[in-house]
Amino acid sequence: MRAQVQEIVFDCADPARLVRFWAGLLGGAPVDRSPDWSYVDPPGFVRLAFQRVPEGKAVKNRLHLDLEVAGLDAAADEATGLGAERVAEIVADDHGAFQVMRDPEGNEFCFVTG
Repeated sequence: MRAQVQEIVFDCADPARLVRFWAGLLGGAPVDRSPDWSYVDPPGFVRLAFQRVPEGKAVKNRLHLDLEVAGLDAAADEATGLGAERVAEIVADDHGAFQVMRDPEGNEFCFVTG
């Protein structure tokens, strides 16, 4: 049996707010299916869905998205304008560089180059 990824689901407190952040970052139109479930279909990527859960985020993500960008500073500036925050400094080596970020609910993701 082979399975295909249908969507990636984020647990969150405010699906409508978070879907708009990710739609602003990746493109696509945010859809609010109910107050507890929203999603976006970013161009060229799998659906991202957001479901309301009662508990808040307590620890670092066990899974995160790496998003390739042309420039780390420009991408991080745009993301912070949408409500994200930078985490620490840019990390670089001979193979490329990355900037760890957090979305408005604290979910980590990285911008990467190289």
